[in-house]
Amino acid sequence: MNPKTRREQIAGPAGAIECAVDLPAGEAIGLAVICHPHPQGGGTLDNKVVQTVARALLQLGWQCVRFNFRGVGASGGAWDEGRGEVDDAMAVIEHYRAAQPRLLLAGFSFGGFVAAQAASQLAEGRKAERLLLVAPSTQKQLVPPVPADTVVIHGELDDVVPLSATLDWARPQILPITVVPAGGHFFHGQLPLLKDIVLRALH
Repeated sequence: MNPKTRREQIAGPAGAIECAVDLPAGEAIGLAVICHPHPQGGGTLDNKVVQTVARALLQLGWQCVRFNFRGVGASGGAWDEGRGEVDDAMAVIEHYRAAQPRLLLAGFSFGGFVAAQAASQLAEGRKAERLLLVAPSTQKQLVPPVPADTVVIHGELDDVVPLSATLDWARPQILPITVVPAGGHFFHGQLPLLKDIVLRALH
Protein backbone atom coordinates (compact mmCIF):
# COMPACT_ATOMS: atom_id res chain seq x y z
CA MET A 1 0.00 0.00 0.00
CA ASN A 2 2.94 2.30 0.74
CA PRO A 3 6.72 1.91 1.20
CA LYS A 4 6.23 1.41 4.94
CA THR A 5 3.87 -1.54 4.55
CA ARG A 6 5.38 -4.56 6.29
CA ARG A 7 4.82 -7.94 4.63
CA GLU A 8 5.08 -10.96 6.90
CA GLN A 9 3.76 -14.45 7.39
CA ILE A 10 2.12 -15.85 10.49
CA ALA A 11 1.03 -19.38 11.37
CA GLY A 12 -2.53 -20.24 10.37
CA PRO A 13 -4.79 -23.30 10.55
CA ALA A 14 -4.03 -24.30 6.94
CA GLY A 15 -0.42 -23.14 6.78
CA ALA A 16 1.23 -19.73 6.60
CA ILE A 17 -0.98 -16.64 6.27
CA GLU A 18 0.46 -13.75 4.28
CA CYS A 19 -0.16 -10.40 6.00
CA ALA A 20 0.42 -6.74 5.16
CA VAL A 21 0.79 -4.52 8.22
CA ASP A 22 0.54 -0.72 8.26
CA LEU A 23 1.22 1.40 11.32
CA PRO A 24 -0.21 4.90 11.86
CA ALA A 25 2.03 7.94 12.25
CA GLY A 26 1.51 8.09 16.02
CA GLU A 27 0.68 5.46 18.60
CA ALA A 28 -2.02 3.08 17.35
CA ILE A 29 -5.44 3.36 18.98
CA GLY A 30 -6.18 -0.30 18.24
CA LEU A 31 -6.04 -3.12 15.70
CA ALA A 32 -8.06 -3.13 12.47
CA VAL A 33 -8.23 -6.42 10.54
CA ILE A 34 -9.54 -6.05 6.98
CA CYS A 35 -10.83 -9.02 4.94
CA HIS A 36 -10.56 -9.12 1.13
CA PRO A 37 -13.18 -10.15 -1.48
CA HIS A 38 -13.80 -13.61 -2.93
CA PRO A 39 -10.57 -15.53 -3.70
CA GLN A 40 -12.17 -17.25 -6.68
CA GLY A 41 -13.00 -13.86 -8.16
CA GLY A 42 -9.40 -12.69 -7.90
CA GLY A 43 -9.72 -11.10 -4.46
CA THR A 44 -6.47 -10.42 -2.58
CA LEU A 45 -5.22 -8.19 0.21
CA ASP A 46 -4.13 -5.72 -2.49
CA ASN A 47 -7.71 -5.14 -3.70
CA LYS A 48 -8.31 -1.40 -4.25
CA VAL A 49 -11.38 -1.22 -1.99
CA VAL A 50 -9.53 -3.06 0.79
CA GLN A 51 -6.58 -0.68 0.42
CA THR A 52 -8.93 2.33 0.49
CA VAL A 53 -10.53 1.11 3.72
CA ALA A 54 -7.08 0.53 5.21
CA ARG A 55 -5.94 4.04 4.28
CA ALA A 56 -8.98 5.55 6.00
CA LEU A 57 -8.52 3.47 9.15
CA LEU A 58 -4.79 4.21 9.19
CA GLN A 59 -5.61 7.92 9.04
CA LEU A 60 -7.90 7.44 12.05
CA GLY A 61 -5.02 5.91 14.02
CA TRP A 62 -5.64 2.18 13.70
CA GLN A 63 -2.90 -0.38 13.08
CA CYS A 64 -4.15 -2.05 9.90
CA VAL A 65 -3.63 -5.69 8.99
CA ARG A 66 -4.75 -7.00 5.58
CA PHE A 67 -4.20 -10.69 4.89
CA ASN A 68 -4.60 -13.26 2.13
CA PHE A 69 -7.04 -16.09 2.73
CA ARG A 70 -5.77 -19.66 2.38
CA GLY A 71 -4.61 -20.48 -1.13
CA VAL A 72 -4.19 -16.82 -2.11
CA GLY A 73 -0.78 -15.24 -2.74
CA ALA A 74 1.78 -16.64 -0.31
CA SER A 75 -0.86 -18.08 2.05
CA GLY A 76 -0.91 -21.87 2.37
CA GLY A 77 -3.92 -24.15 2.01
CA ALA A 78 -6.83 -24.11 -0.44
CA TRP A 79 -10.28 -22.52 -0.81
CA ASP A 80 -12.66 -23.82 1.86
CA GLU A 81 -16.04 -22.33 0.86
CA GLY A 82 -15.95 -19.72 3.63
CA ARG A 83 -15.49 -21.98 6.63
CA GLY A 84 -11.70 -22.07 6.72
CA GLU A 85 -11.51 -18.45 5.62
CA VAL A 86 -13.27 -17.43 8.84
CA ASP A 87 -10.73 -19.55 10.73
CA ASP A 88 -7.95 -17.65 8.93
CA ALA A 89 -9.43 -14.33 10.06
CA MET A 90 -9.67 -15.57 13.64
CA ALA A 91 -5.99 -16.62 13.54
CA VAL A 92 -4.95 -13.17 12.29
CA ILE A 93 -7.03 -11.46 14.99
CA GLU A 94 -5.51 -13.57 17.75
CA HIS A 95 -1.95 -13.14 16.47
CA TYR A 96 -1.99 -9.35 16.31
CA ARG A 97 -4.41 -8.58 19.13
CA ALA A 98 -2.01 -9.26 21.99
CA ALA A 99 -0.51 -5.79 21.67
CA GLN A 100 -3.80 -4.03 20.77
CA PRO A 101 -6.84 -4.85 22.92
CA ARG A 102 -9.14 -2.53 20.90
CA LEU A 103 -10.36 -4.28 17.75
CA LEU A 104 -12.11 -3.13 14.58
CA LEU A 105 -13.12 -5.68 11.94
CA ALA A 106 -13.74 -4.71 8.34
CA GLY A 107 -14.44 -6.56 5.12
CA PHE A 108 -15.37 -6.01 1.50
CA SER A 109 -17.82 -8.26 -0.38
CA PHE A 110 -17.03 -11.89 0.60
CA GLY A 111 -14.66 -10.36 3.15
CA GLY A 112 -17.65 -8.61 4.70
CA PHE A 113 -19.26 -11.99 5.30
CA VAL A 114 -16.02 -13.27 6.87
CA ALA A 115 -15.65 -10.18 9.08
CA ALA A 116 -19.26 -10.50 10.31
CA GLN A 117 -18.82 -14.22 11.01
CA ALA A 118 -15.56 -13.61 12.88
CA ALA A 119 -17.20 -10.83 14.90
CA SER A 120 -20.03 -13.18 15.89
CA GLN A 121 -17.57 -15.88 17.01
CA LEU A 122 -15.45 -13.74 19.31
CA ALA A 123 -16.08 -14.48 22.96
CA GLU A 124 -17.81 -12.04 25.32
CA GLY A 125 -15.22 -9.62 26.60
CA ARG A 126 -13.22 -10.10 23.40
CA LYS A 127 -15.75 -8.64 20.96
CA ALA A 128 -14.79 -6.16 18.25
CA GLU A 129 -15.40 -2.53 19.18
CA ARG A 130 -16.65 -1.69 15.67
CA LEU A 131 -17.58 -3.55 12.50
CA LEU A 132 -17.33 -2.08 8.98
CA LEU A 133 -18.88 -3.90 6.01
CA VAL A 134 -18.47 -2.63 2.44
CA ALA A 135 -20.84 -4.24 -0.10
CA PRO A 136 -21.11 -7.38 2.09
CA SER A 137 -21.92 -10.64 0.30
CA THR A 138 -25.51 -10.86 1.54
CA GLN A 139 -26.90 -12.72 -1.48
CA LYS A 140 -24.58 -15.76 -1.72
CA GLN A 141 -23.45 -16.04 1.91
CA LEU A 142 -25.45 -16.26 5.12
CA VAL A 143 -24.24 -13.10 6.85
CA PRO A 144 -25.12 -13.22 10.57
CA PRO A 145 -26.90 -10.40 12.39
CA VAL A 146 -24.49 -7.64 13.42
CA PRO A 147 -24.28 -5.02 16.21
CA ALA A 148 -26.55 -2.00 15.85
CA ASP A 149 -23.62 0.39 15.34
CA THR A 150 -22.16 -1.59 12.42
CA VAL A 151 -21.24 0.63 9.47
CA VAL A 152 -22.56 -0.80 6.18
CA ILE A 153 -21.75 0.90 2.86
CA HIS A 154 -23.26 -0.30 -0.42
CA GLY A 155 -23.30 0.97 -4.01
CA GLU A 156 -26.69 1.79 -5.51
CA LEU A 157 -25.87 0.03 -8.79
CA ASP A 158 -23.87 -2.91 -7.40
CA ASP A 159 -24.06 -5.66 -10.05
CA VAL A 160 -22.32 -8.33 -7.93
CA VAL A 161 -24.28 -8.03 -4.68
CA PRO A 162 -27.60 -6.27 -5.39
CA LEU A 163 -28.43 -3.47 -2.99
CA SER A 164 -31.84 -5.14 -2.55
CA ALA A 165 -30.15 -8.23 -1.03
CA THR A 166 -28.35 -6.15 1.58
CA LEU A 167 -31.53 -4.20 2.36
CA ASP A 168 -33.40 -7.51 2.82
CA TRP A 169 -30.67 -8.62 5.24
CA ALA A 170 -30.60 -5.30 7.11
CA ARG A 171 -34.37 -4.77 7.35
CA PRO A 172 -35.13 -7.27 10.18
CA GLN A 173 -32.25 -5.73 12.16
CA ILE A 174 -33.46 -2.16 11.47
CA LEU A 175 -29.86 -1.56 10.42
CA PRO A 176 -29.13 1.66 8.47
CA ILE A 177 -27.22 1.36 5.19
CA THR A 178 -25.14 4.12 3.62
CA VAL A 179 -25.94 3.98 -0.11
CA VAL A 180 -23.47 5.48 -2.59
CA PRO A 181 -25.51 6.91 -5.51
CA ALA A 182 -24.53 5.34 -8.85
CA GLY A 183 -21.91 3.27 -7.01
CA GLY A 184 -20.89 -0.10 -8.43
CA HIS A 185 -19.49 -3.07 -6.55
CA PHE A 186 -15.88 -1.91 -6.85
CA PHE A 187 -16.68 1.82 -6.47
CA HIS A 188 -14.79 2.71 -9.67
CA GLY A 189 -14.16 6.44 -9.70
CA GLN A 190 -15.61 6.74 -6.20
CA LEU A 191 -12.82 5.41 -3.96
CA PRO A 192 -12.06 8.91 -2.55
CA LEU A 193 -15.75 9.20 -1.62
CA LEU A 194 -15.69 5.74 -0.04
CA LYS A 195 -12.69 6.77 2.04
CA ASP A 196 -14.48 9.94 3.15
CA ILE A 197 -17.58 7.96 4.17
CA VAL A 198 -15.45 5.62 6.29
CA LEU A 199 -13.65 8.57 7.90
CA ARG A 200 -16.93 10.31 8.75
CA ALA A 201 -18.58 7.15 10.06
CA LEU A 202 -15.73 6.05 12.33
CA HIS A 203 -14.02 9.27 13.39
